[in-house]
Amino acid sequence: MKQLCLTCLIIMFACLAPTTAQEDILIADFEGKDYGNWKVTGEAFGPGPARGTLPSQMDVTGFEGKSLVNSYYKGDDATGTLTCPRFEIKRKYINFLIGGGKNPGRACINLLVEGKVARTATGPNDRPGGSEELAWHSWDVSELLEQNAQIQIVDNSTGGWGHINVDHIIQSNRKVEVLTDKTREFLLQNKYLNFPVKNGAKKRLIHLIVDDKIVREFEIELAPGEPDFWVFLDVRDFTGEKAILRIDKYEPARTKGFDSVYQADTYIGEETVYREKLRPQFHFTSKRGWNNDSNGMVYYDGEYHLFYQHNPYGWSWGNMTWGHAVSEDMIHWRELGDAIHPDRLGTIFSGSAVVDVNNTAGFQTGDEKVLVCVYTSAGGTNPMSKDQPFTQSIAYSNNRGRTWKKYEHNPVVGHINGGNRDPKVIWHTPTAQWVMALYLDDNTMGFLTSKDLKSWKLQSRIKCFHECPEIFSLPVDGDLKNEKWILYGGSGEYLIGNFDGRQFVSEAGPIPFQHGNCFYASQTFSNIPVEDGRRIQIAWGRVATPGMPFNQMMLFPVTLTLHTTEEGIRMFAKPVREVNKLHKRRLCQWKYIPFKHGNDLLSDMSAELIHIYGDLELQEATEIGLIIRDIPVVYDVEKQELSCLGNKATLKPVNGRIQLELLVDRTSIEIFGNDGRVYMPVGVILADNSQTLKIFAKGGNHDKILAKGGNAEFTFNARTLFFEVFELNSAWK
Repeated sequence: MKQLCLTCLIIMFACLAPTTAQEDILIADFEGKDYGNWKVTGEAFGPGPARGTLPSQMDVTGFEGKSLVNSYYKGDDATGTLTCPRFEIKRKYINFLIGGGKNPGRACINLLVEGKVARTATGPNDRPGGSEELAWHSWDVSELLEQNAQIQIVDNSTGGWGHINVDHIIQSNRKVEVLTDKTREFLLQNKYLNFPVKNGAKKRLIHLIVDDKIVREFEIELAPGEPDFWVFLDVRDFTGEKAILRIDKYEPARTKGFDSVYQADTYIGEETVYREKLRPQFHFTSKRGWNNDSNGMVYYDGEYHLFYQHNPYGWSWGNMTWGHAVSEDMIHWRELGDAIHPDRLGTIFSGSAVVDVNNTAGFQTGDEKVLVCVYTSAGGTNPMSKDQPFTQSIAYSNNRGRTWKKYEHNPVVGHINGGNRDPKVIWHTPTAQWVMALYLDDNTMGFLTSKDLKSWKLQSRIKCFHECPEIFSLPVDGDLKNEKWILYGGSGEYLIGNFDGRQFVSEAGPIPFQHGNCFYASQTFSNIPVEDGRRIQIAWGRVATPGMPFNQMMLFPVTLTLHTTEEGIRMFAKPVREVNKLHKRRLCQWKYIPFKHGNDLLSDMSAELIHIYGDLELQEATEIGLIIRDIPVVYDVEKQELSCLGNKATLKPVNGRIQLELLVDRTSIEIFGNDGRVYMPVGVILADNSQTLKIFAKGGNHDKILAKGGNAEFTFNARTLFFEVFELNSAWK
């Protein structure tokens, strides 16, 4: 027998190798501008493959490349078919990505052999909830090898989930792993269900089901291994109930975090909450998760209520829910837990709250006045509401905001146009009615009126600002007989004018309100007692806190006033007087101190949390300022300009002097100039900076080093009329 050569052996073994070594055959990847030689009927599939998510559709994910088949082209009511040319079945499996509705025979993908359905598959969604994420599916076609076939994608379904998504159809000798939902059962006996989170992990859709109803739904980046932090789902509303926890498309190798979910009366990290490295110490932050816009700010019977946009289950924006905290002084906050949760109408976007003193809505059942929250139901941003537009809804509480009930006939304002949202409701005394300022898209605000908070009529529109409207009146220079109305949007720019309960007429503006880098989406408290008389504002502080189990914060509450200036009437902002409650110890106080060589004014001065007030006479100085924990705050005398980290604002001296007030926390420096004429909130991480302070002034040939302390240095050519520095306590202690 002759010896076989090496080349012959290689050829022989290649011929004998199993068919699994054969390459995949691509049937379609839908990356072209049109469907090519596929036959199209109806309107559902549009003129060509979709570039991902279509209008009014929640986010479509999980497809490959840039395009896919998406029959949501004209919404769920459109129908049609998409059929490929004949091809020969040459591999054991046909694999493809699929999503959308679970409507067998009506919204599906079929394998046709001799014109008959030989295999079929649908998307996973047949109930409220779900996801537009595509997942792999596989048909075993080994018994159909060498036969001619066609792929037909069908959408003859209308109504909820009446569409189909398909991508990347291939013939293969390898069967893909088909993912399915997984459930766990709990008898709810503790406060929380605890979930491990890993930032950047694949988001998974979670449902909590009680009595066959989805009572909570959210996306979460479940940790596949060691978590970055743990979050909690408060389940006290369902104590004693049997519940099912469901995760979509469970991947055992990558979503072990679902198996780690557990019940407890505590959550991991609770013992160190409010003491984390980047936790602001006197600015409100939520215990866990993301926060943005301040919402529903209302005062009632000794308590300030602060609601806020909240993602309880992750570090980034999402799952919009109304978080809720209360305080007796706007300094020391107690988080009550989430008040308003997503539902069939959508996630819960921004809005406002009022005390229905006269029970106009008829919700009152006891002695307590009713608190009513008015919010945007953000249809289309939530799987439970994917076919819904943005509308406005209400919820109410008869027990001081401890529990909330949604109005059974929500929404109270239907869709008007675009992303209409963020209702700000006030009681307009002259016309004895409720007024709603509502963002109507395209930098337009609308004004609606109601007698009962349930039935609303659009009265007027005004072109002005982007989202998050706020409207209120203020006396000019404290004169109650001379009031002006203020209207502003998310950035804080404002109009000054008149408002008759139906229409706003602008007299001045838009006028910049703040000059910092982190201010957005502010709101003021309603129902402040007449004897108090303040208009108090809290804004979202856009300051990221990497590595923390929480993200973003609220800026410090400020009192707003109107004053006559050389430029006209302007709005001022100053820290609320309650800031004094934070004072731990006075580090220094100077009055009429000339800057003389040798003064040792700042010996041993050092602090992390600081409140500074200074009335500074400029004299011959050309520049004067402070260095706060390595961050310069500088006033240029010639330019009449205040600056910090690139943020600048004009500040004109008054009688040769300027006033500066600063609040310094771990992630911010809030600067107020000339009694609030300039408001400059600056987000900056100070955690690893030194805790020293410096004050300086420069002026021609008169620069002198005036004082050197162990932790600070002063060099200035001016004098303090009054200067005071306090170290502050943490509000969380």
